[in-house]
Amino acid sequence: MRDSLRHATAEFIGIFALVFIGGGAIMMGKDALGGRLEVALAHGLILSIMITATMRVSGHLNPAVTLGFLVTRRIEPMMAGIYIVAQLLGAMVAAYALKATFPDAMFLATRGGGQMISLDITSTQAILLEAIATFFLTFAVFGTAVDPQAPKVGGFAIGLVVAVDILAIGPLTGASMNPARSFGPAVASGIFEGQFIYWVGPIIGSCLAALLYDRLFLPRAAEELAHGAVRPAGGAPRVHGA
Repeated sequence: MRDSLRHATAEFIGIFALVFIGGGAIMMGKDALGGRLEVALAHGLILSIMITATMRVSGHLNPAVTLGFLVTRRIEPMMAGIYIVAQLLGAMVAAYALKATFPDAMFLATRGGGQMISLDITSTQAILLEAIATFFLTFAVFGTAVDPQAPKVGGFAIGLVVAVDILAIGPLTGASMNPARSFGPAVASGIFEGQFIYWVGPIIGSCLAALLYDRLFLPRAAEELAHGAVRPAGGAPRVHGA
């Protein structure tokens, strides 16, 4: 029970920070270009910090990433469910914190610091964009945090992927890459437009990246299923996540 509480609390705090800082940056953005740079940096930096701070315990901070770990058998189903519930709760509480502390007009104009789909693309294009962006994110997770031979860079590289994804596709989909990141503001603002896209795209992209990296690049070794901890080949137990 105590172990589950530690994992859930770490996930709650990490996603709370991402939604609060990321949403706040969206609300405070000024012109289109400057605002996008600010939003990308805010998301990338806070994710880098919170992944580094929580990765010893959990460090997923994203239901799509958790499901990527699940399909590669790096987390047991019960613990994956705990992670995802904690992520959704953290995102919702952060969104309501933004609603309570930012001006109402600013909150409403930005849908609570959430994302939206451009009218210039179709739903299918939006799903593909989110899937591709999240593929890069989870591939970076496995290539830096999961792989036992990975460079020890903490969450820095993962945060960079989020930042560049936002710069690349932010104007088209908002570059969510994270169902919880989009779900929290949707609940607080009452606007659920695009939620199907923000769940389906990231989950597809994350699971594909996880399976590809796991099958093609990782050394084969017996792995533990307990609470997301993994025993890589020739190494001590580590907890991986993003």
